[in-house]
Amino acid sequence: MMRSRSLAWHALALGCLSAAGCSSIASRTNTLSDERILSETGGVLGLSPSELTIAERRTEGTNTYVTLKARNGRTYACTVNGGNLLSFGMTNPPVCQSR
Repeated sequence: MMRSRSLAWHALALGCLSAAGCSSIASRTNTLSDERILSETGGVLGLSPSELTIAERRTEGTNTYVTLKARNGRTYACTVNGGNLLSFGMTNPPVCQSR
């Protein structure tokens, strides 16, 4: 079991090195839906996803950057790390700041 897991990691590392880079792979394999972004950022902000709308979204490497507008008129800039092949779809808690 450990040997096959180790081989998988080595294959992934080799794939990253032989491609344009891990950042490129992460960007192209991002699986974060708008609904998931709204759910995760809403949890951090203490708001319901229905109170937020995505004004802007871009993915660079393993990070997805979103600008959110809340129903209360506030705007937030958030970074969601993960949600791609390299993180097996998992994310870290979003980091958000009021603008």
